[in-house]
Amino acid sequence: MADAPHHTSNPNLPQLPDMNDQVAERLRKVAELEAMGIAPYGGRFEATDRTRILLEKYDGADCPVGEEALSAHPVRVSVAGRVVSKRRMGKAGFAHLQDATGRMQIYFKQELLGEAGYRIYKECDLGDIIGVEGVLMRTRSGELSVNVSSLTHLAKALRPLPEKFHGLTDKETRYRQRYLDLIANPEVRETFQTRSRIISAVRHFLTGNGFLEVETPMLQDQPGGATARPFVTHHNALGVNLFLRIAPELYLKRLVVGGFEKVFEINRNFRNEGMDLTHNPEFTMLEFYQAFADHTDLMHLTESLICGVADTVLGSDQVHFGEHTIKLSGPWPKIPFFDLLVESAGVPRGLLRDRDGLITLAGERGLEVPKGASLAKVWDVLFGLAEERLVAPTFVTDYPVELSPLARRQAGNPELTDRFELFIAGWEIANGFAELNDPLDQRRRFEAQAAQKAAGDDEAHSVDEDFLRALEHGMPPTGGAGIGIDRLVMVLTGNPSIRDVLLFPQMRPRHASGG
Repeated sequence: MADAPHHTSNPNLPQLPDMNDQVAERLRKVAELEAMGIAPYGGRFEATDRTRILLEKYDGADCPVGEEALSAHPVRVSVAGRVVSKRRMGKAGFAHLQDATGRMQIYFKQELLGEAGYRIYKECDLGDIIGVEGVLMRTRSGELSVNVSSLTHLAKALRPLPEKFHGLTDKETRYRQRYLDLIANPEVRETFQTRSRIISAVRHFLTGNGFLEVETPMLQDQPGGATARPFVTHHNALGVNLFLRIAPELYLKRLVVGGFEKVFEINRNFRNEGMDLTHNPEFTMLEFYQAFADHTDLMHLTESLICGVADTVLGSDQVHFGEHTIKLSGPWPKIPFFDLLVESAGVPRGLLRDRDGLITLAGERGLEVPKGASLAKVWDVLFGLAEERLVAPTFVTDYPVELSPLARRQAGNPELTDRFELFIAGWEIANGFAELNDPLDQRRRFEAQAAQKAAGDDEAHSVDEDFLRALEHGMPPTGGAGIGIDRLVMVLTGNPSIRDVLLFPQMRPRHASGG
């Protein structure tokens, strides 16, 4: 057995933050490996096999390969990963090695490894990264294992894995130290692998439909494309303040003016707002625009995209979310905005344009309306009562112009716009509209937004003269939409919190050492 742990006061050991006896013992082992001529942090190792593939091929439920067959036709393998369990019995021992695909048992025997190789195994700690070569075997209990003939030490873990790290549940640790979450919880790794496949499927769908992927600036001289409070930064060389983008919309529409008829961007956006189950200040959006189309085309495209992605990634048109089983196959219903305010939020139709009456009603419903809120802002607050009921995929349509400064007015009713929002599981997933391509109307709306900004609305638009100049050169009729990638991943993976689908969610800084 290994020597008893040395105390952290040993002056010969490097001193690390949060030093304790376990860390000190591991530091001692680093020195011991070096004394043996073994690099504690090694180089390249050719791992030709993956644990999941080996288990599927040789340990499948239908036809597992028996010990007799493995002995008659030895299968040589080479795997690398992290040691996540270990038990030693005299001159032999077992461990479980975990790679990116899963984990499997490995067997060490001094007679086969030699004294030096077996000593490396003896001094190995949970969390260390090793590479092994050997042949497949079955233990007496029938577990498929690697009978190790060669052991290579690749990286020493100076800090131990958390106690009971299998199934690590403490959310503070999981979010702040996501690497531990990924080591401990296979389902978390699967969520992020699924997220990657979702984004790949989105790209494949759009490029397959003739869309061109582009990139637009993340630093902008004025924010636009959405109503949100921006983050501000300073550009030293130019000597000016710039804004982290809140949306790429106005730049993508410049490209439509330039002749790109189908464009999309999967982009990082930044909004200086609160954090909750569905909001993170930094988030991922898909925005796509199609010339000579309108909002009805984009609704059809959005429905086809989401259903196609679900089929590609999940192989199903149903997702399980909390207590709900949500069927994604269409057609999805379309309900006007004001109808939902009346029927789902309980707003009397006669009050729809009575700002003071709506503020009173909101207070009676326990809703907080910002001081000096416009009529549009009050509508938005009250609409929250209807959102939570939209569990099955639903398009909300016919938004008032006051809530849609970039959408085209309806031909038959100029107080409404050709806009839609898609809700699933009570959340807004997508937002789209027939784009406003009248530069004179756009200027009036920008000016109205600028007046709201001057009155104290930090989220309102400014007048973007460069974008207006682009529109004045002529933009064809265009349909545009944005889909929240994070929320789409939440729905498709059944995760109720945005932090569970972001590898590194925003957290309040923790200044204690070791945080």
